Amino acid sequence: MDYKDLANLIFPEAKDISYYEEKYPERNLGEGAIVTRFAPSPTGFVHIGHLFQALVARKVAKQTGGVFFLRIEDTDQKREVENAITGIINSLRDFDINFDEGMVDEKNEKGIYGPYKQSERKEIYQSYAKYLLEQGKAYPCFCTPEELEEIRAKQEAAKIRTGYYGVWAKYRTFPLNEAMEKIKNGEKYIIRFKSMGNEEKKVKHHDLIRGNIDFPENDQDIVIIKSDGLPTYHFAHAVDDHLMRTNLVVRGDEWLSSLPLHIDLFRSLGFKMPKYAHISPIMKDDNGNKRKISKRKDPEAAVSYYHEEGIPEEAVKEYLFNIANSNFESWRRANKEASLDNFTLALNKMSVSGALFDMVKLLDISKTVISKYTAEEVYKACINWAERYNIELKELLEKDSEYAKKVLGIERGNIKPRKDIAKWSDVFNSISYMYDEEFCIEKYQFQKIDSKEEIQKIITKYLEKYFSYTDDKQTWFDKIKDLAEEMGYARETKQYKSEPEKYKGHVGDISMVLRVAITGRQNTPDLYEIMQVLGEERTKQRLITCIEKI
Repeated sequence: MDYKDLANLIFPEAKDISYYEEKYPERNLGEGAIVTRFAPSPTGFVHIGHLFQALVARKVAKQTGGVFFLRIEDTDQKREVENAITGIINSLRDFDINFDEGMVDEKNEKGIYGPYKQSERKEIYQSYAKYLLEQGKAYPCFCTPEELEEIRAKQEAAKIRTGYYGVWAKYRTFPLNEAMEKIKNGEKYIIRFKSMGNEEKKVKHHDLIRGNIDFPENDQDIVIIKSDGLPTYHFAHAVDDHLMRTNLVVRGDEWLSSLPLHIDLFRSLGFKMPKYAHISPIMKDDNGNKRKISKRKDPEAAVSYYHEEGIPEEAVKEYLFNIANSNFESWRRANKEASLDNFTLALNKMSVSGALFDMVKLLDISKTVISKYTAEEVYKACINWAERYNIELKELLEKDSEYAKKVLGIERGNIKPRKDIAKWSDVFNSISYMYDEEFCIEKYQFQKIDSKEEIQKIITKYLEKYFSYTDDKQTWFDKIKDLAEEMGYARETKQYKSEPEKYKGHVGDISMVLRVAITGRQNTPDLYEIMQVLGEERTKQRLITCIEKI
C-alpha cells in the first residue's frame, strides 16, 4: 500500500489537478496588472472595515488595468445569513464598488474562473486534497473531540503551545493500512495538512503595507477538509487564489498570524505565492484609548449607517482615501475637481498602526462634497434619501419642486458655496424656516441688539425707507449700511473696531436683526438670496410679524 491507494480510497472520483490547472489558465493581462478580490463570508452586514478593504483592493486593481472579483467564502454554512450575498453586493454597489467577476446575486455569477462561491467548489478542493495525500503531505485524522481536548489539557498543564503538531499530532505517522481499514469500517475522520515547518525557524515575508516581516514557521497540522467534505478557510483560500490567479491579497491584519501557515500551504501545493497587503483596522477613540471600531459599540461601523444618516457615498469614499494615504489631502487640494479615479493609491503609504476614525473630519469632507452639488443634484439626492428615511422631508420638497430647488440653490455655484449641509438628514432642519408651515418662532433670539424698542425701530425704519425687493445685491447692502448709519451704527465693522465709543454697534448688528426677523435664526446662508427666494410679500410679512411678536 502507498499514499496513492489511500488518496484513491478517500477521493475515488476526484479529478487530477492537471484538469483544473488547464481549465483556469494564467490571465492574459498587461505587465503589472493586479488581480485581487473581496472575499467575505455571508454572515451579516458589511462593516466599514470591509468597505475600506474593498475600496483599496478595487483601486489598486483598477489603476493597474487588473481584475477585481467577488468570491463568497461560505464553507462555514452554519453561520450563513439569508440573502447576505445580495446584501454585500448592494452595500458595495451603493459606494460605486463594482466587480469585474464573481457573484452578482445569491445564485448567479459572471467570469470564467468560477464557481465564485466556495460551497460550489467542493470537487476542486477534493482534487487538491487528494494531490496532497498522494504526496504524503496530508493524512486522515480520526481524533474525537474528547481526544483533542485531552491533548489540549496536557499541553496547558505542561505550559507549552497548544495545537496539533509534532509529537501531539496523534495520526501523523499512523500506519497507512490501519488508516485505510478505519475508513473502510466507516469511522469518522477529517483530512489534515502535514506541515514540514519548524517553529524554531523563521519565515521571511515582504508585506506591501508593512514591509519586511518574519515569523516562526508554521508547524501545525491544520484541518484542510472537514468531515462534511468541505474545506477549511485556510485550504480553500490557497486553492482559490491560485486557480483564480490572484496575485495580490488585500485583507485585514487579523490574518497576519495566519501568514506562515498560508506560506506553508502554498509551498506544499507547489503554488506561486501571491503578494499580501495587510490593512490595519480602523480605530476608535474610546476615552483616550484606541480600540478597533466595533459593530457592537459603534453605529458607524455598519455601512448602512451612512445611508440612514444620508452621508453621500462619495464623501465616505473621499474620507476613506484620506485615511488610506497621507498624501491624499494634498492631492485633493491641488486637484479640487478631479475624480477619485485620478488619484494613485500607494500601498506602502498606508498606516501600519491603524487610522483613527474621525466623524468630524468625515462630516467636514461631506460638507465640501455637497457644496459642489447643483441645486438639482441636491434635490434629487434628498428625494432619494427621504423616500426611505424621512417622508416629511419628501412631502415638503415635492409639494413645490421649483421652489424647493430655489431654496436648495441658495449660495450654490458661488466662489465660496454654502457648506451648511453635511448629510441629507440635516436638510429638513436646514431649510424648514423657508416654509411658512414650518416657520413658527416662539421667541426671537437676537445677539448684540436686545432692546425690544431698538429692534422695532430698526425693522420699522427698514420697511418704511429702505426695503425694495427689486434692488440688486450691492444696492441692497448699501441701503443696510445707510440704515445702520441713520440709526447710529458704523457702516463698516473695521470703522466700529477703530472707534467703538462713537457707535452703538456696526452694520453686522443691523443685518443680524433683519436675519433673525426673517428666518428666526442667527446663522443662515446669504440673507439677500434668502429674501429673493421667499419673495417680497412673505419677507415683508415676516418683518411685520416680528415687530408685533416682540
